Amino acid sequence: MKSYIQEHIDDFLEKNQNKGRLLIKCPDQPGIVSAMSLFLKKNGANIIESNQFTTDHEGGTFFIRMEFECPDLQEKGQVLKEQFEDIADKFSMDWEIHFLHDVKKTAIFVSKELHCLRELLLEWQSGDLMTDIVVVISNHEECREIVESFNIPFYYIPANKDIRKEVEEKQLQLLRDYDVELIVLARYMQILTPEFVAAHKAQIINIHHSFLPAFIGANPHKRAFERGVKLIGATAHYVTNDLDEGPIIEQDIIRVNHRDNVEDLKKKGRSVERSVLARGVKWALEDRLIVYENKTIVL
Repeated sequence: MKSYIQEHIDDFLEKNQNKGRLLIKCPDQPGIVSAMSLFLKKNGANIIESNQFTTDHEGGTFFIRMEFECPDLQEKGQVLKEQFEDIADKFSMDWEIHFLHDVKKTAIFVSKELHCLRELLLEWQSGDLMTDIVVVISNHEECREIVESFNIPFYYIPANKDIRKEVEEKQLQLLRDYDVELIVLARYMQILTPEFVAAHKAQIINIHHSFLPAFIGANPHKRAFERGVKLIGATAHYVTNDLDEGPIIEQDIIRVNHRDNVEDLKKKGRSVERSVLARGVKWALEDRLIVYENKTIVL
């Protein structure tokens, strides 16, 4: 299975080997776009896509994502980074350059419920999630068969609050061993420690099975049922040390009514969770997300 997926990756690399993405966050001021455009022009690059946003054109914060194509980018990449430092210093930029020939490596964490994992694997199989899923880690055995059918390394690491530190040491070592750049919690029902989160700041995406900020924490469908809601939803967000309070990436909803019991809500909610998480992960892989305070800017 993975050899088939590798064909998608190889095709992507062939078509995009000379493409890069430049993400910027800085104080809004005149000349930013001009300086970036001139920099790319001087290096023989052509701008393919550009999206920008400012919180306020007078004294606000400016965000921009530029995708560009540049001949011989694999050889020029490090030089571009070094040369851009002068512009970044001039405009007080927080910035990143990503090269599409460096396909991101992703790890998926999952517990017993597998619907989000299945969605991610199917999107990956079809080539719609351009990443290398290098490892799946679970505190249950339920997903072993499906993961290994994709020839992805699977690690079963039992976890509970009493052995959390020991468990996370093993997990963190696996993430280092596989050079993981993005972690997806696909219904992984364990709380991560501050040390784990700090080691992967703005690199951990979680799916919460409610429309945050409503029904934070456990059993949201039961509490939604008791409240008699007419809408339920799901939220993909970055993980922080505050439970379910991290920057929101994507959300969606579905209508429910008085005839739906708790199990009905869970069943309807799963379809929303799958699509919301897949979109959020896709945007992260496409370098469309910039964290600003406790929000995300999606460009």
